[in-house]
Amino acid sequence: QVQFVESGGGLVQPGGSLTLSCAASGLTLSSRAVGWFRQAPGKQREGVACISSRAGTTVYADSVKGRFTISRDDSQDTLYLLMNNLNPEDTAVYYCGSSLSGFYVPLDSSFFGSWGQGTQVTVSS
Repeated sequence: QVQFVESGGGLVQPGGSLTLSCAASGLTLSSRAVGWFRQAPGKQREGVACISSRAGTTVYADSVKGRFTISRDDSQDTLYLLMNNLNPEDTAVYYCGSSLSGFYVPLDSSFFGSWGQGTQVTVSS
């Protein structure tokens, strides 16, 4: 069973950039699909991006396409989320998780698990 620890969150100005990291233990990232999700107060947890351990196929939510980039470093079992051109709507707690089954799954939280504690991202002036 994989365990995740997210880090890198903080306060950033609108239009700024931030990179989140997710360190994995227990299983290597290459063994399954992994993804980033976020949840704002009063909102449902939504998928941000995911990447398959096979072929590195990526999927992004429409709201972050062209702004966010998901990547992984299998040698260090670390997942990254590069966030550019951040806006206040990106404010949320960001979580990483692994697919419950399969390598190609929908970008939906119900298909992922092993959530970490999350890291807070706040976009504000």
